[in-house]
Amino acid sequence: MNTFFKGTLLLAVAAFAGECIEFLVNMVLARELGESGLGLYMSILPTIFLIVLLASFELPISISKFIAEQDKKYHKSMLNHVIKLTVLFTAILLPLAIIIIPFISVFDQYHPYLRWVAIAFIPIVSFSSITRGYFMGKNQMGKIATYNFLRKLFQLLFLVFLYQFFQFDTKTAVFIAFCTLIGSEVVVFLYLLHMFILQLQQVKKEPSASMSGKTVRKSLMAVSIPTTAMRVFHAMTHAIEPFLIKAALLQAGVSGVVATEHFGMLAGIAMTIGFFPAFIAHSFLIMLIPTVSKAYAEKDFQKLHRLLQQVFKVTIIYGVPAVTLFYIFAEPLTTTFFHSPDAAVYVQLLWPFFLLHYFIIPMQAYLIGIGLVKEALYHFVWSTLISFAVIYVLGSMHSFQMDGVIIGMNVGAFIIFSLHYLTICKKIGVTILLAPLKRVY
Repeated sequence: MNTFFKGTLLLAVAAFAGECIEFLVNMVLARELGESGLGLYMSILPTIFLIVLLASFELPISISKFIAEQDKKYHKSMLNHVIKLTVLFTAILLPLAIIIIPFISVFDQYHPYLRWVAIAFIPIVSFSSITRGYFMGKNQMGKIATYNFLRKLFQLLFLVFLYQFFQFDTKTAVFIAFCTLIGSEVVVFLYLLHMFILQLQQVKKEPSASMSGKTVRKSLMAVSIPTTAMRVFHAMTHAIEPFLIKAALLQAGVSGVVATEHFGMLAGIAMTIGFFPAFIAHSFLIMLIPTVSKAYAEKDFQKLHRLLQQVFKVTIIYGVPAVTLFYIFAEPLTTTFFHSPDAAVYVQLLWPFFLLHYFIIPMQAYLIGIGLVKEALYHFVWSTLISFAVIYVLGSMHSFQMDGVIIGMNVGAFIIFSLHYLTICKKIGVTILLAPLKRVY
């Protein structure tokens, strides 16, 4: 457990620094792009992330789980098979992307080169996934922490340099913002690749045993396929959400420009503030996947129970004060950092959404670790369908508008929190108050 919390603390410290930089990045974007440009940036961002998700095929999660569960003598053989699999997967995905992406209509209102930048991002993400998954599984969290920090640092430096010395129209400025995002990923990928090659040379010197490619692929696919399906669904819903919200607001009588500005304030400002403390939750997620996987493989339910209690306690300790401060100081935060006092009400109304997600993120890792990825997918589907229905019905009412959108988001967060929590409690044999049961189901 000491190793777990040391790794989590290391990731949290690096993530905190990264979130501070991310905060600065969003400040720069809000000031340089304006509310309309920020709305355009935030509207296409989920689509870019969907492409990234497909390129990664959730290999970081499946590889880290495999590394944590298997004896290290099999690691060399596994890595050889994974590299071959990634080469094959990229060779298939890249031509498909070249054929399909130019015809995706959501890119039409953006710079024409944005499509090709997204395509060029695919092989970088694919091979970066191998290195991240390996270091996560080996609990070498220092490298993961460095990766996360440097990625955001370089993005900020690129943004400040380009916006400081050059002038762009809105469309080009949005394109430049995406170029800095991808450029920073390229730089840190080179760092991870270097560290991975050094690690691979050390692995080759250790005693090893072969494992069939079929066994490796089956183990990885058992995690990657449902996890990717879950993340694809999640990414697709996030890609659809901006257009759903805008459609609801248009139905309520709001103009298209104003609807885009409202979404920009919601996604670019309120979400930036509310999810600032979520770096702790994401640090737990990275550490929990290999830790829970190993404990569940060893049938150590006492450790699983104790770990869940400790994660929840830490989440309450930082989560409740965080959302309380955001609620009280919403207007000073949105005015000082983003020059947008109108976004303050969104920060205040979304406090249940933020707090529940501080719990949802580590619980997702728990479900993956105990082999309930399909259940996690079903939870996302049901919560999203209900959330979207509420968002559209209430958001399209003139008396609700954005208030109705936020109610729908809060309802969805509550549903997925409840489903995740009850499923985990049943699986590891604890009551809803986290007291151990006599029998583990």
